[in-house]
Amino acid sequence: MPDHEIKAGRVGFVGLGNMGMPMARHLAEAGYDVIGFDASAAVMRSVADSGELTAAPALTAVGEDAQAVILMLPDSDVVEQVLLAEGLLASLTPDTMVVDMSSSDPARTRVLAQRAAQSGVTLIDAPVSGGVAGARARSLTIMVGGPEPAFTAVRPMLSAISPRVVRAGDVGAGHAVKALNNLMSAAHLIISSEALIAGRRFGLDPAVMLEIINGSSGRSGSTQNKWPNYVLTERYDAGFSIQLMVKDMRLALGIERATGTPATVSQAALAAWEAAAADLPPAADHTEIARWLSQS
Repeated sequence: MPDHEIKAGRVGFVGLGNMGMPMARHLAEAGYDVIGFDASAAVMRSVADSGELTAAPALTAVGEDAQAVILMLPDSDVVEQVLLAEGLLASLTPDTMVVDMSSSDPARTRVLAQRAAQSGVTLIDAPVSGGVAGARARSLTIMVGGPEPAFTAVRPMLSAISPRVVRAGDVGAGHAVKALNNLMSAAHLIISSEALIAGRRFGLDPAVMLEIINGSSGRSGSTQNKWPNYVLTERYDAGFSIQLMVKDMRLALGIERATGTPATVSQAALAAWEAAAADLPPAADHTEIARWLSQS
């Protein structure tokens, strides 16, 4: 890994979607020389035309002269495809840092970190919470899993993306916290939606209910953010798909089972989300579960 803090220089960035693009822009605005790559040809044309980032001519060029390469991809399958099958890891020089900011499986992240170490590459995890709005506003929470020296090295770089950067523990810890956080978030949203829909059918105004609840003990991120901003407005565009939410819930349930933790409520919540995901289009935003419930 770099033996110094990464405060400037070239950074590779793979995955320039709704989350990745604003994150990469923040790095560029902070003075980093960002070379980006995305599997979408349309995205790459946009990158080349905008001039905000350097467009990598190929995936394996992302790490050229870079101190770190950031991955912002959907899951462990895609991360492993990019690093192993498509040759990104093999293209990196020793002492390069790979920062997986995707929502990945913590157990697979640990195995991948061991694989990377065999090539002299340090891989750590740094998933985020806060959605597209948080990525744009630099208000994400970045949860890092990796040894202390690696965390120290990447902290200035990650702080350019968002000032809230917390070390969760060793490799895989960030991905574990992210999955468990999303399990909690999903459970909050479905129970909040059931309660608010019941209140509306009883004759209550959901906006008034939220005003009361958000000053009371029933408040959560779902009542303070998701219902006011994405459900009541009928936007349903928080920027995180229902399929990804279900994936993270399954990862979290796997952690609960592996640790012998009672998971009765987690299992019930997952079953409800899986039923919604089966009915809704694959690309549906996770906040669509509220509309799905209201139509039941």
